[in-house]
Amino acid sequence: MKAFKQIIPLSLALASTFVASGIQADDAHPSVVIVHGAFADGSDWAKVVPFLQAEGVEVTVVQNPLTSLADDVAATERALNNQQGEVVLVGHSWGGTVISEAGQHGKVSALVYVAAFAPDAGQASGEQGEGFPTPSGISQLITDSNGYIYLTPEGMTNDFAQDLPTEQTAVMTATQGPIKASAFDDRTTVAAWESKPSWYVLAANDRMIHPELQRAAAKRIGAKLSELPTSHVPQQSRPAEVAEVILEAVRSVDEQR
Repeated sequence: MKAFKQIIPLSLALASTFVASGIQADDAHPSVVIVHGAFADGSDWAKVVPFLQAEGVEVTVVQNPLTSLADDVAATERALNNQQGEVVLVGHSWGGTVISEAGQHGKVSALVYVAAFAPDAGQASGEQGEGFPTPSGISQLITDSNGYIYLTPEGMTNDFAQDLPTEQTAVMTATQGPIKASAFDDRTTVAAWESKPSWYVLAANDRMIHPELQRAAAKRIGAKLSELPTSHVPQQSRPAEVAEVILEAVRSVDEQR
């Protein structure tokens, strides 16, 4: 009985903490959830996160399994479920397909695409490049016996991140996240950008997703377009500018409250 009496005050204290957290969340900025792309992991965004945190924004970077669209969407939804309030959802490259599906989540108020696919409902990522020139980096993709696609060291250095030091691209090659080849055939069921305001960061020197494909995608989804003279990873070479686009989306959601 004594133990039970001790539990009651503790439970009330915890409940008060949760209520207080909820009140604080109402006054806080929207949080940011970031979905990385293929041939990378969450550390791909390590340079951008501090800029967002310096502005008081809570940030979560999803660690995608890169096994299928459904699996990556599920990982993203788990992260979204853990947010206290509204969310700006960010996707890079393949992550653009993921946020187009996961962005229907009720907590998502805005989308930010970074050198990313932005498929229509029912469209696969592999169809995105139809009608556009084939980027040089595509020739540097190799598929292993397990059905996973890797980027060669040469491709990482010369096509994926040609504006980064070779010492850094060597680490990126070693830590890359291979993606299941079949994922590029997975079709979305929705296009969250149809109902959520969107921003798009175009990488003008991209050798993985053609810049003109990116420009067309941004126009098609009605996104606010920013263009940076970078490789496929502007979040690595121009993190401050990428962070500013995300913060613009955060401020926009703030203003709509």
